[in-house]
Amino acid sequence: MLQTVLIVPGLGNSGPDHWQTWLEGQCPEARRVRNIDWGAPVLARWATEVRREVDEAAGVVWLVAHSYGCLASVVAAADRPERVAGLLLVAPPDPERFTAFGLRDGRDMPGHGGLGEWIPATPIGVPSLVVASRDDPWASFDCTAHWADSWGSLLIDAGHAGHINVDSGHGAWPAGLTLLNGLRESYTGLPLGCIDEDKLSHRGKRGALARLRHRTRFSWEAFTHLPG
Repeated sequence: MLQTVLIVPGLGNSGPDHWQTWLEGQCPEARRVRNIDWGAPVLARWATEVRREVDEAAGVVWLVAHSYGCLASVVAAADRPERVAGLLLVAPPDPERFTAFGLRDGRDMPGHGGLGEWIPATPIGVPSLVVASRDDPWASFDCTAHWADSWGSLLIDAGHAGHINVDSGHGAWPAGLTLLNGLRESYTGLPLGCIDEDKLSHRGKRGALARLRHRTRFSWEAFTHLPG
């Protein structure tokens, strides 16, 4: 059975010493998502590229995401449950740290809320694991546990592991590969069958990514037409 492991890094991409790069080298069927501006966390754009990669992949797709890549992966997977077999989501950040246009800071556009209202808050519909650290600077453990519960994910307590990246000592990470292999072994192997393009198109118009795109476009147009 054809399978693809799609690596979805976070901000800055995952460098040569990062566990995602190591894992990519351990899986012949792995490849990294392309065409993302790694320094510009615009969720609608990131999720669009993840979903495109899912659509173009051979066979079932396993998403292996880190940090901000987790948010993009959840949005994409919610629109493509027929293609995504499972997700390994490592150290997802608090969505409220971001707006639809990037990191939240003192220069945010008026009326911009966090991403929390635009992230799917219901079960994704496919098996998923969320790995959470108790001293992650990007999200509290309780926040990550809340989102894991919302997505119907199994929460894995990584203890005090920082942001589960190079800075916290996560280069080669056999435990992460074990989690991915366990997720893959739990797959029933049932064929996905033919995908109805009309249904995909219909879901696309009403799905998580479509709502996010609409919100992003509406907010930007409102901002650019502010008086003065």
